[in-house]
Amino acid sequence: MDYMITTRHLTKKYKDFISVNDISIHIRKGTIYGFLGPNGAGKSTTMKMLLGLTAPTRGTFSIDGKQFPKDRLEILKEIGSFIESPSFYANLTGRENLDIIRRILGLPERAVDDALKLVGLEEFGNRLAKKYSLGMKQRLGFAGALLGRPPILILDEPTNGLDPAGIHEIRNLVRSLPELYDCTILISSHMLSEIELMADDVGILNHGRLLFEGSLEALRRNAQQAGFAAYHLEDVFLSMVEKDNEIRKQRGRL
Repeated sequence: MDYMITTRHLTKKYKDFISVNDISIHIRKGTIYGFLGPNGAGKSTTMKMLLGLTAPTRGTFSIDGKQFPKDRLEILKEIGSFIESPSFYANLTGRENLDIIRRILGLPERAVDDALKLVGLEEFGNRLAKKYSLGMKQRLGFAGALLGRPPILILDEPTNGLDPAGIHEIRNLVRSLPELYDCTILISSHMLSEIELMADDVGILNHGRLLFEGSLEALRRNAQQAGFAAYHLEDVFLSMVEKDNEIRKQRGRL
């Protein structure tokens, strides 16, 4: 199978705390992979390792056939990312903020207009970033990730702060991107109903451990076999995490 991103026993430890614990994930080329887990499960840390923002304690990963850390710079050239709340120069316009990124990446000027149009900000490109609403700032961060239409997108909570209409628009945009320009997307979100409408495959983390990886159909089958409610992704997710937490508590008593 053609995987765009694979990790092998990826681990991140901070002193006595293990944030990511021996995870091996497999993200198929041209698909949307929903990365799920409670707060503190290790999703953002995993994404930061893939972006070279923090180094793994143990394990390796490859992206588009390139190995980390040997091919770190080549890997970064292929990724557009949106991690946590994006920061901007408040006294520059949205267009000017994107133009800084464009120049760093060595992209043509038209890349800024293209990104603004993709996220629905083309009529607000000349407004100062400090006058943007929270939702507009999220869109601007997403536009930064889309500059140059990279083959890989890593998106951490891209719909935070958006109203229902904005969430709907971003969901439709994310869903369209693999077909629009053949990209692969790793996306995390606490809005499980949105992931259910977007993702081809999911990975579920809890306390840094990978509880499940596979298609939504396989997840529902596994949930039914385990006796969990399997009507909605949220039901399955909560059941799996609660079960894992119970097992952890029992082991802690032994």
